[in-house]
Amino acid sequence: MRPRRAIPLLAAFILLACADAAWADRIGDLSQTDWREQAKRFITLRDPAVRYALAGSVLLGMSCGLLGGFIVVRKMALFGDMLSHAVLPGVALGFLWNMSKDPVAIFVGATLAGLLGAAAVTLLRRTTRLKEDTALGIVLALFFAVGICMVTRIQSLPQGNKSGIDKFLFGQAAALGADDVRLMAIVTALAVVLVCAFYKELLLTSFDSAFAASLRLPVAALHYGLMLLLAFAVVVALQAVGVVLVSAMLITPAAAAYLLTDRLHRLLLYAMLFGVLAGVAGAFVSFLGNNLPTGPFMVLAASTVFALAFLFSPRHGVVMRWWRRRAQAQRIQRENTLKAIYHVLEVRGFAHAHSVSLHELAARRQCAPDAARDEVMVLARHGLARLQPSSGTIDLTQTGWQRACEIVRNHRLWEWYLAHQVSIAPDHVHADAENIEHLLGEEMVCQIEHSLSGAGATSDPHGRPIPSRADMQRPFGTRAAADVVDTKGRMP
Repeated sequence: MRPRRAIPLLAAFILLACADAAWADRIGDLSQTDWREQAKRFITLRDPAVRYALAGSVLLGMSCGLLGGFIVVRKMALFGDMLSHAVLPGVALGFLWNMSKDPVAIFVGATLAGLLGAAAVTLLRRTTRLKEDTALGIVLALFFAVGICMVTRIQSLPQGNKSGIDKFLFGQAAALGADDVRLMAIVTALAVVLVCAFYKELLLTSFDSAFAASLRLPVAALHYGLMLLLAFAVVVALQAVGVVLVSAMLITPAAAAYLLTDRLHRLLLYAMLFGVLAGVAGAFVSFLGNNLPTGPFMVLAASTVFALAFLFSPRHGVVMRWWRRRAQAQRIQRENTLKAIYHVLEVRGFAHAHSVSLHELAARRQCAPDAARDEVMVLARHGLARLQPSSGTIDLTQTGWQRACEIVRNHRLWEWYLAHQVSIAPDHVHADAENIEHLLGEEMVCQIEHSLSGAGATSDPHGRPIPSRADMQRPFGTRAAADVVDTKGRMP
């Protein structure tokens, strides 16, 4: 994380949160109008309530994305889920403190409840044989059940019927006021500043806590400090996204970012960006209707981002992996066709015509002539060969010849390496070479060639000559020294 990137944007939303309101209609209190008119009102930001909802959604996305990134890399997703449900009794206690939705009272009560839930999990782990996931499940269910009972009881009170405390279950950005947004801004600013200040320490403890402890870093203090910041972020997000779904806003944007990068600072930035996008999208969609909950739409937007990353991530996306496997299979098939053409020419001793007929290729590939024609047409589309329609013969291009020599060279070099360096019997090396010939990198090829030249070998374990780099650069159709083999299978 770099403070210069995050702090100016955060300051702008703090100013927005502290702006004076000319009038204070809630989004959910607006009468039902045409969705196009509602969209226009949201985009123009002419309503103070819209500005509060938008600022709160952005701040929520930033704080949840930032801290959710650490939750994902530390493999503590279930802990975040427990914490989000455990704060509900504290929300109810905060309301009962003065029978109003005082943001500070609710914040303090919810934070204490979240910390009590975390302490209960630690106590169960240390005093029983229960694993962490079991302890988390017990505490999550217990605290959430107590919270539901308390919220239901509050709603049955005369002054609790219109308290709006039910909005803490599923979230409603319309319920955000100026005090709520200010509190969210303070918590988000605190999280950004502390993460920027202790980024290196958090990075090290997230991936190798044992090494961090050996460097005398306060691993436990950093862990509990991060958990405290997480509790703050969960509490301030409750009113916008709800107890039930706040864990999704912690995990889903960070999980999407995790599929896109292997660098923690980029993961945190991406998670914040995805959280902001999800928050804005959820607030926008909930504004189009009357009393629509914001939390589910935020989670749907975050899930959409995750689905796109899951499908199209350059390295981990399902579609991209399928595309790479498909492209690799097609490349291997082209290279096998080139190798078959090379073998046909080699059997002739490279002494006669340099064209290969479709029947010769089909016999070598053990397929029908029509299938061989299709393979040659694929080579032609990639500029590797030319098919003469009148005679049905195949000529390699210079590029095709070079690639054919490379594949044969890789195959025979690997056979030589297995036979002479690994001491595998020559009749057991062919199958392995068939697989590795398409995957050998240039660095590995150079190392094997260096070993081969030191041993004075110029042929594979079966006595067939290994094409040299000079052979690959020679114009196709001309004879090379490597093309002439004596009766013992050796080059002159």
